[in-house]
Amino acid sequence: MQLLQDKVVFITGGTEGIGFECAKVYRDAGAALAIVSNNRESIQKASVTLNGDDVLYLYADVSVPEQIAQAVDTAVLKFGRIDVVHNNAGISDPSKNLHETTDDEWQRLFDVNVKGIFNTTRHTIHQLIKHKGNILNTGSMAGEIGQEIHAAYSATKGAISALTKSMAIDYAPHGIRVNAIAPAGVWTPMLRSWSEQQPSPASIEKYLDSIHLLGYCPDADVIADACLFLVSTPSRFITGCILPVSGGAELGYRRSN
Repeated sequence: MQLLQDKVVFITGGTEGIGFECAKVYRDAGAALAIVSNNRESIQKASVTLNGDDVLYLYADVSVPEQIAQAVDTAVLKFGRIDVVHNNAGISDPSKNLHETTDDEWQRLFDVNVKGIFNTTRHTIHQLIKHKGNILNTGSMAGEIGQEIHAAYSATKGAISALTKSMAIDYAPHGIRVNAIAPAGVWTPMLRSWSEQQPSPASIEKYLDSIHLLGYCPDADVIADACLFLVSTPSRFITGCILPVSGGAELGYRRSN
């Protein structure tokens, strides 16, 4: 059985990393896709692998309300509905202590990672109410347990956790579920960029393997499988959940070297 048969998924940041793996899994599960990205090069690259009449690529910046409103209108015009909103778009730069972070860096992180959810929600909520849809936000274990040299990013992910729970309360009367996925380390272009900003980039791969109790840092497909569960019928009685997909990274008394 295809878990998302006849559903339309509106996913932001869906052309690389976790978002692209999710898009592929959603499509395999029967969904039509409206994929949002603000990177034309990544859109072009993704469209080589994932394409067809049931896939729509939309160039938009989630931090700009007018662009998201237009993207939503275009998606509804093509597919007639939106059933799932996956707020996956996010940035992680800079990897700095808080006092080293500039005003512009702080603002850009919150504009994309948090305000992006605000923008997509207010422009899709009428569709979700109409079709009893659901929302999935991409959070992070950094928002639950913190992360070294990454205070501003961690703050945005903590905000997403709180936002997810409050949204779940507000929209439950409409039959709308709202959940978040919370990965630890996952090999994506974003993580590789973060790795290069660390004091000892050469040791990062070993470090990332070691922080996960299961012994390795995974690829994004493991996150996509969990996301499919959260947006589909098998999770129909789950809302307000921040689901760790972390290989146990948050467990026990541990000290990084």
